Amino acid sequence: MLWTWVSLMNPHSLTYGFAQSFPVAAVVAVATLIGLLAAKGKQNPFAEAPAIWLALFVGWMCFTYPFSYNVDGSTQMLSKVLKIDIMALVTLMLLKSKRHIEIFVWVVVGSLGFYGVKGGLFTIMTGGNYRVWGPGGFIGGNNELALALIVIIPLMRFLQLQATNRWVKHGFSAAMLLTAAAALGSHSRGALLAIAAMAFYMWLKSPKKMVFGVGILVFSIGLVAFMPEQWEARMSTINTYDQDASAMGRINAWWAAYNVATTHLTGAGFDMYTYEIFAKFAPNPLDLHAAHSIYFQVLGEHGFIGLFLFLAIWWSTWRTAQWLIRNCGETRETEWCRHLGAMCQVALVGYAVGGAFLSLAYFDLPYDILIIAVLAKRWALEAKSEQKNAADAPLDGVSPGGPKVGAQQLSFRR
Repeated sequence: MLWTWVSLMNPHSLTYGFAQSFPVAAVVAVATLIGLLAAKGKQNPFAEAPAIWLALFVGWMCFTYPFSYNVDGSTQMLSKVLKIDIMALVTLMLLKSKRHIEIFVWVVVGSLGFYGVKGGLFTIMTGGNYRVWGPGGFIGGNNELALALIVIIPLMRFLQLQATNRWVKHGFSAAMLLTAAAALGSHSRGALLAIAAMAFYMWLKSPKKMVFGVGILVFSIGLVAFMPEQWEARMSTINTYDQDASAMGRINAWWAAYNVATTHLTGAGFDMYTYEIFAKFAPNPLDLHAAHSIYFQVLGEHGFIGLFLFLAIWWSTWRTAQWLIRNCGETRETEWCRHLGAMCQVALVGYAVGGAFLSLAYFDLPYDILIIAVLAKRWALEAKSEQKNAADAPLDGVSPGGPKVGAQQLSFRR
């Protein structure tokens, strides 16, 4: 929990002096790994497909590393990525109960919701005339923070559904509104597309499409009408991307990544965004840009095999969330898993669409969603197994194959 908080929120970035550069995450990781050695009842992290695909992706990145164009330049990023992915597997080993899952979701939501609420208030107070920026790390930029905020809104909704106190429910309504305002206040075009895709998917799955659709429409019109003209002018460039230097720079980087992947099986490595590589593979060798796309980022850095493994991670995570939706609505005990699976899918839609325009392939948050979906499925399977064992257990000394005791024997539940 502490690792997730430090890794996602970067709270030390809000401090001054030596605390900003102090390796807080490394200290927490070492302490967690020491505790892992002494922990009892550790779970198998590879019981579900998403974790297996993640391990294969990690293995492929380690394999491609020695073939990088600049091995020394790729070392720091590989170290950072390995920490995130290994700690994701450690989390799957240590967390198992419903309480663990709930607290983990709270930590994820609280870590980024802090910036969502704060950024939303800032956007409202300034009339949206200034951009909302992130604290540093993966989400230091306005675009990156916006995507992270959008992805946690469905998890906020899950916690709201589980809340029993009406003030907590109202608090989450306000938090979701402010977080959406902060995402728009970032002036990120990708964020606008991501939140639109999430809203459309939620409307598509809603049993009350008319009511939900009207609510989303009113909410959207209110937020958009509040934003200033400069925001509208920036969003309108989505339709004229061919006249926007930033958009054309991204497309140039995408072509460079594709050309690298078609030439080198292992890609060019993490440090591929140099004039040397762009001179060989980019249509415009002087227009140097980062990939600005999770898909082309992985494609250029690790080739087509790396992209396949990366997509397999999220497809299997989607399937795991779908399993929760289909199999966890029968009883009140497991209904929370169905809600969690649905919100994980909504969050993945936001990441898939918004990530198409940002270099966030290795960001912690989507891997936390993977963890949540896998843990919930594992819990649901164990709960169903316990219910089945309880239903099959002898009642009053009579074996399941013996004479019937009565109707209660057929409907026995844990």
